[in-house]
Amino acid sequence: MVLVRLRSTAILLLASLVVCCPSLLVAQDKSSARRDDPRIGALLETLGMTHTPMEAAISPDGKTVAWSARSAKGYELHLSTTANPDPTKDRTISPATDTSSCGSDAPAWAPNGESLAYASTCTPEHNGQAQIFLWSKETGQSRQLTHLTGEIDDIAWSPDGKTIAFLFVENATRSAGALAAMKPWAGVIGEDGVEVQRVGIVDVANGAFSQVTPTNLHVYEFGWSPDSKQLAYVAANPPGENNWWVAQLYTQALCAAPDCTDRALPKSILNTKAISGPLHGLQIALPRWSDDGKQIAFIGGLMSDQGSTGGDIWVIPSTGGEPKNLTPNRTSTPAFFGWIDDKTLEISEHVGGSSRIVAHHIDAGEDDPKQTVTLPETVGSGTSVMSVSVAHNGDIGIIRNSFEHAPEVWAGPMTHLKQISHLNDSLKPLWGKTENVEWTNEGFHVQGWLLYPSNYDPAKKYPLIVDVHGGPSSAVTPRWPGVGYGAVPFSALGYFVFMPNPRGSYGQGEKFTQANVKDFGYGDLRDILTGMDTLEARLPIDKDRVGLTGWSYGGFMTMFAITQTTRFHAAVAGAGISNWKSYYGENSIDQWMVPFFGATVYDDPAVYAKSSAIEFIKNVKTPTLVVVGDRDGECPAPQSFEFWHALRAEGVKTQLVVYPNEGHAFHDPGHRRDVLERALKWFETEMPAK
Repeated sequence: MVLVRLRSTAILLLASLVVCCPSLLVAQDKSSARRDDPRIGALLETLGMTHTPMEAAISPDGKTVAWSARSAKGYELHLSTTANPDPTKDRTISPATDTSSCGSDAPAWAPNGESLAYASTCTPEHNGQAQIFLWSKETGQSRQLTHLTGEIDDIAWSPDGKTIAFLFVENATRSAGALAAMKPWAGVIGEDGVEVQRVGIVDVANGAFSQVTPTNLHVYEFGWSPDSKQLAYVAANPPGENNWWVAQLYTQALCAAPDCTDRALPKSILNTKAISGPLHGLQIALPRWSDDGKQIAFIGGLMSDQGSTGGDIWVIPSTGGEPKNLTPNRTSTPAFFGWIDDKTLEISEHVGGSSRIVAHHIDAGEDDPKQTVTLPETVGSGTSVMSVSVAHNGDIGIIRNSFEHAPEVWAGPMTHLKQISHLNDSLKPLWGKTENVEWTNEGFHVQGWLLYPSNYDPAKKYPLIVDVHGGPSSAVTPRWPGVGYGAVPFSALGYFVFMPNPRGSYGQGEKFTQANVKDFGYGDLRDILTGMDTLEARLPIDKDRVGLTGWSYGGFMTMFAITQTTRFHAAVAGAGISNWKSYYGENSIDQWMVPFFGATVYDDPAVYAKSSAIEFIKNVKTPTLVVVGDRDGECPAPQSFEFWHALRAEGVKTQLVVYPNEGHAFHDPGHRRDVLERALKWFETEMPAK
């Protein structure tokens, strides 16, 4: 078995911002940011040396791991043995000899292990379009299998090894999902230029290709039936970036004819809005057929972002019926899983702020203690959180990284993993030591991570930065800083950094994740403040130099928290939400809000107003820097503009920076660096050392 999951009036207001207030865009005068700060230069130089493996797929026999990592030439695909890993003996796979302007990644083994499918832009056209290639273990050669135009993702072999399925957006102009920059607003909104992600299937023998799912369903995830004759998939009507939160579970028989003229229609076997019970109205993800084909398991829970999966594991008959919870009352959060056999699941999950991989026996409802490993790290085998690649013998392939160790590929028996890659052996963290912090508040057990300042001296006092994660359905796990940096660099710059997992987070079970429903900003803020009390009681923290920051939901929490307390002396709000009522009509993903607020804004505006920072804006005294991308569909720029405008009107020191051509996740390295430099300058200016 191989389990691999690879790569995931507002218009007028924003127009006014750009036309009337051009100084709010990224300043051309770089003197306003700390570009001459040698500490930032040294820090970013170290982070720039990090080589990050992106996927790890273990072969069915467990003897080989295929993995990809960026090199000076682009992404390279490696083959490493698991018995005696030796980087000098790794094999590099590419369909071209000159790989200076192309790359290969997303490996997926054939069921018999004799072939490896992968995506590569190393094509004769050199046009940057990825195609699927097949590498033969027998010949050592690769051949191009597809000749398509569009985005290819989530490559998966059929169990009989005759075909390969994948997610496909024909003629794609942007990555599917809400994190990417939205298209410039034009035309009939919601109708023109809508791009639909479907399942495409290619015949391994002759390269014949067809899109098998209908044009009116945007597919997010899929899984093969064990007889290779059906698909199960999670899908919804377009537009795809908005409707994942109302997606249904479908099955669909596949045609026998090459042209698919006898293709069967999809059958919805689960619509969570149409059922009663604890799964009603919640999200579903990761459909997986049992080995006997009689059941389809999936993760169901309260999830706020596609790709950041968490909840309980449920099962439903493959013909439809009543879903059953296989992990009720679990005090951890499954994020990825696969069938080992019809009675056993392999689960990777959040437990507190750590990662755990465990074999779970369904009939007994118990975990196998001999097949359990808990790691104070972030793990995964691809870009999906917590994904794991599993061989037939139970060996796994994963990517591990933490605050102390840069990412590397590991493989082998779950409890005796070996390091496969050695990309970052020379890198050492420039930030301080890590501490797991736990406390209780209002009956909840809460957890977070603390980074000490580098070169920590207990005789001195230090400032504190509190960094609230996005989501809210997510969790902080120890992670080497990536391209987004996060708050870890502040530790290297002389700050304590506190990263809490308050109620609403993953890691403590579904009840904990749902504990801030209809209560955004209240119970979770009290959890954070109580955690700060715990730290300040035993550590030399300067209470006059405590700052707050966060991105996305963390940006909302930053905006809201400073309306509720004056405990923070400076704040940096990234891609935040200041007014849930206006946000409902501005964003491109409004479907996510109903499970969290209990109703639409039109049915219950009061519950949205209750958690809106703008309703309490006169309470704010905290100087606040606000940053956002101009094409953010998840947390649109007008939300940041509204907050900045209100603070300025109320005489609170503030600054707004809007970054051009950026979505919810920034891609321009210069913009990412600029955010870090501006944030550091803001905290140092507003919380100066005495």
